Amino acid sequence: MRIPIKRHQIKVYPDSKRVIARFFFNGEVRARDVVQRVMNLSEDEVFAILSPLLQEYSRRHRNITKVWYRHCNRLKPIVVGMGLDFDELQQNRRLLLGAYFTHEYSIESAAFFNPSIVEDPDQSDLEEGQKRLIISFRAVGEGHISSIAFRKAIIDSNQNIQVLPVGNYVDEAEIIRSAVYKKELFFEKAAVSRIDATILGELSDKLNEEFDYVALRRIVLDSQRLETDDLKKLAYEKILWLSDSYNEITFSLDTDLSDRVIFPISELERKGIEDARFVKFVNDSGSAIYYATYTAYDGSMIMPKLLQTSDFYNFKMRPLHGAGAQNKNLALFPRKINGKYAMLSRIDGWNNYIMYSHDINFWEEPQMLQQPQHSWEFTQIGNCGSPLETEHGWLVITHGVGPMRKYCLGASLLQLDDPSVEIGRLKHPLLAPNHDEREGYVPNVVYSCGAIINNGELIFPYGLSDYGSAFASVNVNALIEKIISDSKAG
Repeated sequence: MRIPIKRHQIKVYPDSKRVIARFFFNGEVRARDVVQRVMNLSEDEVFAILSPLLQEYSRRHRNITKVWYRHCNRLKPIVVGMGLDFDELQQNRRLLLGAYFTHEYSIESAAFFNPSIVEDPDQSDLEEGQKRLIISFRAVGEGHISSIAFRKAIIDSNQNIQVLPVGNYVDEAEIIRSAVYKKELFFEKAAVSRIDATILGELSDKLNEEFDYVALRRIVLDSQRLETDDLKKLAYEKILWLSDSYNEITFSLDTDLSDRVIFPISELERKGIEDARFVKFVNDSGSAIYYATYTAYDGSMIMPKLLQTSDFYNFKMRPLHGAGAQNKNLALFPRKINGKYAMLSRIDGWNNYIMYSHDINFWEEPQMLQQPQHSWEFTQIGNCGSPLETEHGWLVITHGVGPMRKYCLGASLLQLDDPSVEIGRLKHPLLAPNHDEREGYVPNVVYSCGAIINNGELIFPYGLSDYGSAFASVNVNALIEKIISDSKAG
C-alpha cells in the first residue's frame, strides 16, 4: 500500500504575458534591406514611427531603449559594410533600427514545470515559524526553448505555502566574459563534443596551459580564415560555441527575483536550459553557496553544466568534466562526505549512479547505486533533486518510468557516512499522476527537481505532465519508516 501524502491546493501555471525583448535577425541580406529603408527615412518620419513604439513598449519592459541600443550596436558591421558611418547615426534612428531588430519572446507560453526548491538567502522580517523559499522552474516558450525562471514563496509552521506575486517585467542577465580556461579540461570537453581531433590538436599547440576568451577567439578566427574546407570551418565554429558555455552573468539589483530569467546564451544550449536542480551547499567552514546542475541542449547534443551563486543576482556557469559528467540527472549532495563532493547521476540513461570528487567541476568513476526494481520503474530510475540529510540517512526522491511511459515519484534512503549503500526503497510510488494531473504537454508525468524538509515535513513541488506545477508534502518520519518496512518485507 502507498503512504498517504497531502496534495496542496496551490498550483503554478504558465503565463504568456511574461515576455523578454530579444535580438531578431533574419539573415544579412534582409538585414541590409531593412537598414537601407530606415536610412532612407527623414528625421521627422523616424520620430513619427518611434514615438508610439516608445509609448507602447516602455510599459512592457524595464528599459526598452537600452535593449534597442544594444541591438542596434550588433548591426554595426552591416551598417559599416554598406558604406555608412555608424558613429554619425542620430539617437532616434539608432533606436528605430534597434526596434526593427527586436522581438518579444514569451518565456513560459508553453509550460512551467519541473521545479526545485531551496531556502532563500534572505530570511529577514518574517513571522515566527515562517521560512522564505526560492523556487526555480523550467519555463518553456515558442520552439520548445527552455530557460530557468524563479518565484519567491513563503511557508509557515503549518506547511501552508504562499507563492508570491510576480514583478512587472522580465529581464535577462548581462553576460560577463571573464572566464579563464584550463587547456586540458577545455580540450577534453571539446573531444567529447565530437569536434574534429585534427583541428583540436592544431589549436591546442597554439594556446598556453591557461587562456582567456579573447586569446581563444583570436586564434580560432585567424585559423578559420585560412581554412577552405567547410566542415573544418564548422569545427572551428563549434570550438567558439564551447567557449561560450563558460559564462558569468549578472542581473540588475532593481529586479525582483521573479523578473530574472536565465535564458540560453550559448550555441551549445540554444535549444534549452533544462531541469535545474538547485541545492544549498554548506562548506566545511559553515558558509553556504547555492549550486544548480542542469542540462544544456543544442538540438542534438546535451551537456551537463553547473550554475553557482550566493545571492541569485550573480551567477557563474561552467561545463562539468569527466566520465561521470554525462547524460542528464546530475544532483549534488548538500555537503562534502568524507572530505569529498558527492553527486548522483544517470550516465547510462536508466540507472542511478553515485560518484565522488575533490573537484566540484570534475567527476570520474561513477558507481552503480540503483537499478529499476519495481514494475513502475522498470523502464528507468533517476533522482528528483539533491539528497536531503536526516538522522536516519540521506533521503532521495526518485522518479521511475513504467508502462505507457508513466512517470511516478519514489523515495530511497542512503547510508549517511557511505551513501553508496542503499538502506531501503519504497515498494510503491510516493506520488503518481492522478486524474487531474495526467493531461498536459507530456501526459502521465509527475516530476520534481528538488525538495526541502520543514518542521518534520517533506515539501516537494512537482511538475504536472510537463505543463504546470503543484506541491505535496508528507511526514518525514512516517516516510522513512515506510521505506525501511518495505525493504524488510522484500
